[in-house]
Amino acid sequence: MIAGMFAQLGVPTDAPFAVPEVAWSALTPLLILIVGALALLVVTALVPRTLPVGFFTVTTVAVAAGAAVASLGSWDRVTDPDRGPYMAVAGAITLDGFSVLVTALLAITVVLVALLADGYLRREGLGAAEFSVLVLLSASGGVMMALANDLIVMFLGLEVLSIALYVLAGFQGDRRESQESAMKYFLLGAFASAFLLYGIALVYGATGSTNLGEIAGFLARDVPSEQGLLLGGMAMLIVGFGFKIGVVPFQSWVPDVYQGAPTPVTAFMASGVKVAGFAALLRVIVSALSVQAQDWRPVMWVLAMLTLVVGPAMAIVQTDVKRMLAYSSISHAGFILIGVQAASDRGTAGALFYLFAYSFMALGAFGVVSLVARQGDVGVDLDRFRGLSKRRPGLALVFAVFLLGQTGVPLTSGFMAKFSVIGAAVASESYALAMVAMLTSVVGAFAYLRVIVAMYLGDDEEMAEEGTRRVQIPAAAGLALGLALAVTVTLGVLPSTVLDAARDAVPARLSPSR
Repeated sequence: MIAGMFAQLGVPTDAPFAVPEVAWSALTPLLILIVGALALLVVTALVPRTLPVGFFTVTTVAVAAGAAVASLGSWDRVTDPDRGPYMAVAGAITLDGFSVLVTALLAITVVLVALLADGYLRREGLGAAEFSVLVLLSASGGVMMALANDLIVMFLGLEVLSIALYVLAGFQGDRRESQESAMKYFLLGAFASAFLLYGIALVYGATGSTNLGEIAGFLARDVPSEQGLLLGGMAMLIVGFGFKIGVVPFQSWVPDVYQGAPTPVTAFMASGVKVAGFAALLRVIVSALSVQAQDWRPVMWVLAMLTLVVGPAMAIVQTDVKRMLAYSSISHAGFILIGVQAASDRGTAGALFYLFAYSFMALGAFGVVSLVARQGDVGVDLDRFRGLSKRRPGLALVFAVFLLGQTGVPLTSGFMAKFSVIGAAVASESYALAMVAMLTSVVGAFAYLRVIVAMYLGDDEEMAEEGTRRVQIPAAAGLALGLALAVTVTLGVLPSTVLDAARDAVPARLSPSR
């Protein structure tokens, strides 16, 4: 019967069925995250009693650490000049230095988020099982985006990442702000996905393929007869990715969603999700659209300029620290775009290094906010941080380092990150953009310094009214903050290891025919 249906459609039934060759080594980190999430689901469903929060924290950390180790285990293989990057699953997956570095970074962010969330979930009485499963699944979507050598695979990864995040944003169902955050994120996320899908369709119509290597090969050989179709597809792809990474003018959802979501989820959005979004953008424009740089570079230049100006300008007028950090995240996205628009290997390496450095600073900063906040994730306005150095001098010092790092103070990873992308902009003759980046760094510093001044020079009246409540620091959260602090300081003093890795991690341009 089925053969008859195929015959009526004109599909040959005597052709052999081709099974794509799968290089399982390329998929190992992705499978570890997915299988780990599914195993947690099964265990939770089968065990009759409620398992402690610590079990899910330890399991999530172990799964994510395993994925990071599995990914880094491929580094020597893909950076070896004699062997190099390779493809898997009919050319739809690429394992190169770029995917290895991004996958490892995503897995590390999951480790830190799980540690930060341990005490938070206990305090708020939220389900640790659901949180762990959703974070692992969301990270698996990000890994799929980094590995993707096909626009369809990339879109699927984006949806896996986003759907889990929609639920995480509304994880505190008894808070109106959390519900509002989830709804806004869902609506605008669906809107962005529609743009991305239409962009994929238009690029396919112009080039005849969704494979990034084949698209690059086609554009290198031929000028599309329908140039408008290609340009329209590129524009829609940029709009779709622009929403996901939160750059101006597609950033309207960022402050509201970051403020309303549970703070550990916000930390994951500012680090892991931003890494995944920029990884997909870099993969597309470097692997597929590099020959069209003259078309997309001006757009990236404008987006970077707008983001650099709007982010700090809005951050300095905020009194809610969590919302201020949200606008700060927008500003940092602008700095990363500086490296993207440079359209060079140096710019791509600078953007990767910036993503690596900012992820730890953002995780640390939002981690401190989650500790200072009261139950219900409230009380994160500037007054809440006044006199923090008197109550928790160590915590205040750690927060100050993260804020100074985001400012770009020397001897922190933030300084080296900004130096790398601004240097790439100067090398590509984007002098105006480099100048604006340096000026907006000074403006943005005001927002961070307000918090530091409040912690060290502000009075402690609010805490006196509450009976001098001492900020509690759970052991897991303290470990996460310590790791983030160590990376922030170490990369500021000894950045060469990660910088060299970023230079070796420029996305490869591979075609299935290779």
